[in-house]
Amino acid sequence: MERQPSLITERLVLRSFELGDAPLVTILAGEREIACNTLHIPHPYEVGMAEDWICTHQDAYTRGVQVIFAIVRQNDNRLMGAIGLDIERGHNRAEMGYWIGKPYWSKGYCTEAARAVLKYGFEKLELNRIQASYFSRNIASGRVMEKIGMSYEGCLRSHIYKWGEYLDQVTRAILKSEYEAGINK
Repeated sequence: MERQPSLITERLVLRSFELGDAPLVTILAGEREIACNTLHIPHPYEVGMAEDWICTHQDAYTRGVQVIFAIVRQNDNRLMGAIGLDIERGHNRAEMGYWIGKPYWSKGYCTEAARAVLKYGFEKLELNRIQASYFSRNIASGRVMEKIGMSYEGCLRSHIYKWGEYLDQVTRAILKSEYEAGINK
């Protein structure tokens, strides 16, 4: 069985999740502000959910439909969040998703991780398109996408109904040709 690779950046290691990460995932993903700004993280985040989630990763990677990395700080081996790609091989594209624990917000970690995953998606997975979406109120997430070169593609107004509220969903994307043009500047 092929193992998911690890990616190394200046400050981070992006690696496979391990069951030992589950307690910290439960704490970090359990923050209301994380669930509030993501589509698939429930609140409350109950004991056992992290283990169940982590146990899905290897099979999804082996089938080529998903790759999920733990975002870990190099200097202290501290788990800070998650980032991944949901892959659609038939169209040679993927949807990027991520979350960072509150103690690590506004330090550039998510942007650094997203750049590495973008490179992995285009150079190793040979994707043609990577897109990502965020709730319009989550300006920080939109800034991450903008910083890695994703272009605004549109806003689906009142597209998501979450916690009694209709939310606008903004989509950004980058094509392989745009990525290649950007790295050759």
